[in-house]
Amino acid sequence: MKKTPINRLRNIGIIAHIDAGKTTVTERMLYYTGRSHKMGEVHDGEAVMDWMADEQERGITITSAVTTCHWQDHEIHIIDTPGHVDFTIEVERSLRVLDGAVGVFCAVGGVQPQSETVWRQADRYKVPKIVFVNKMDRIGADFYGCVEQIKERLKARPLVLNLPIGAEDDFEGVVDLLSMEEVLWEEETLGARFHRQPIREDMADMAAEYRERLLEDVAETDDVLMEKYLAEEEITAGELSAGIRKATLDLAAVPVLCGAALRNKGIQPLLDAVVAYLPDPTQVRPVVGEHPDTHEKIICRATEKEPLAALLFKVSMIEGRKMCYARIYSGRLSAGQEVYNPLLKKKEKVARIMFIHANKRERVDQVGAGAIVGLTGIKDSGTGDTLCDQKRPVVLERIDTYQPVISVAVEPKTHGDQEKLPLVLEKLMAEDPTFHVRTDEETGQTIISGMGELHLEILVSRMQREFNTQVNVGRPQVVHRETVAAEAEASAEFDREVAGVRQYAGVTLSVAPRPRGAGNEFVNQASIEKVPEAMVPHVRQGVMESLEAGVIMGYPVLDVAVTVTGGVFRENSTELAFRVAASMALKEALAAAAPVLLEPIVNVEILVPDEFLGDVIGDLNARNGKIESVEARLGVQSVRAQVPLSNMFGYSTDLRSATQGRGTFSMHFSHYDKA
Repeated sequence: MKKTPINRLRNIGIIAHIDAGKTTVTERMLYYTGRSHKMGEVHDGEAVMDWMADEQERGITITSAVTTCHWQDHEIHIIDTPGHVDFTIEVERSLRVLDGAVGVFCAVGGVQPQSETVWRQADRYKVPKIVFVNKMDRIGADFYGCVEQIKERLKARPLVLNLPIGAEDDFEGVVDLLSMEEVLWEEETLGARFHRQPIREDMADMAAEYRERLLEDVAETDDVLMEKYLAEEEITAGELSAGIRKATLDLAAVPVLCGAALRNKGIQPLLDAVVAYLPDPTQVRPVVGEHPDTHEKIICRATEKEPLAALLFKVSMIEGRKMCYARIYSGRLSAGQEVYNPLLKKKEKVARIMFIHANKRERVDQVGAGAIVGLTGIKDSGTGDTLCDQKRPVVLERIDTYQPVISVAVEPKTHGDQEKLPLVLEKLMAEDPTFHVRTDEETGQTIISGMGELHLEILVSRMQREFNTQVNVGRPQVVHRETVAAEAEASAEFDREVAGVRQYAGVTLSVAPRPRGAGNEFVNQASIEKVPEAMVPHVRQGVMESLEAGVIMGYPVLDVAVTVTGGVFRENSTELAFRVAASMALKEALAAAAPVLLEPIVNVEILVPDEFLGDVIGDLNARNGKIESVEARLGVQSVRAQVPLSNMFGYSTDLRSATQGRGTFSMHFSHYDKA
């Protein structure tokens, strides 16, 4: 394979709210770049990127798919991410390894809740973005309203590069504000061919006004352009383009384009913008890791001359074989090479390196910095692990995962299924860090937990389809948390003979509530005579382990401050004794501090036609929901509310029957509050 220079690489993700048209945009990109020779349609279940059976049936993206295509001598690695909040981890880990993102917004729905969530995730990783306003051909499409929402809700500065010509059924093409021409697509060639022509008279004034606004916005981010602009000197298309690129890379502004992917309009200018305005791997801030032992900072520059540093951001079990997806940050990697995992302190051998195209693979012998590839042969390493050169060990920042909020009990149907189940669950857990499994000690049931009803539904479906394991599923249960409402102090002593040796320790500690969302805190105020310095980490360990299971129903304890105020140290005191004594004291203190149960609260946004607004609000009130805002959009009302998750089971069916199938909703986890 011909090697692409690193400055011609683009690692981008397509991010958006569910149903904004991410997968359709990706499919068109693959078609116009010649990567696929037939347009896959989501509604036919034939999209290349949605290759799992569940994705094709439901018409949604579940797992982020990776592909590579070429445009204008550039190699573009695209990750198509899910829009559904239950699969947030897929978006999170994709953004962690990407250099740029394309936010796809629906021209009718505008900036929806999940768009805000993924946008904030991208901001957290400092990922430069461009926006594509899709579905300009739909009834109610409002490009200018969408641009306003980008300003208000996302607090971003949009640089409008295209104006739509017409809207809804009359959407014809776009006005390119850089070249000041119209771009119109030919329907006979499925949009593969397009032509440029002078701007029509009735749009000339508006185009001139928006061009002036674009110059002004770009000039505000660049001193040199500002001087030219104020002196009324001409700014060339090349200078303007360079200014837009700089503003995008500095996260000072966001270029906005528009089109209708399903009608094959607007995709080529979007590909041009990806190449022109999104960064190559050398233009983003170098990734900083740390030495596993000394914790000194190590900068991993995007060059092949440096030692290897690669992050495994995803594991998938394809036909029972483990495939690890990796982003190479520095150095180079060859098939058959031995690499080192500094967290596990183990060597791994890379058997094969693959370029991935959805579920198809292409073998390569070696890859360099900037590449996103699939690796086989990796045995023990998993999501978030670093692979590096043993001579220069480095640990890259791990990927944040989320705590599950919903559980169901599963039991195998037959004896054969019973033998397979633990293995299957282990494989699914290796793939998905938000999927947890535990055995209930009292009932002996296997409890699986995840991010939502859909998440668990898909996992159960995959057990049956991919692993041929049949299970019965219980009713969904909400995963609660516990906390305390008052302050309390307790002391405990551990005085026992363990393995023939007498062991003793005493610990006194107090617990106090912290504000919601503040997390747990451990403070040691005991004197060295009472709790020696060497014993403090073991006291801390005893406390932290005990906070994993509260005193009401054994759920994890949140938002509690634990302060060690005293203790008893003798000659026969040991680390084990201090750990157990701390655990005993904490349990006692929690029980005395008015423990309370917390339940997950979700943010819900419902889009509903005006005539059903009263019914929907009444229903939310009956579910103990707190209405936060009601605002009018094109022909519909947008209701935002916070509701306990336990009251939202089966809501989609209830909403459909209350609104004659015309209401839609989305929800995502907000916080825990008193049940």
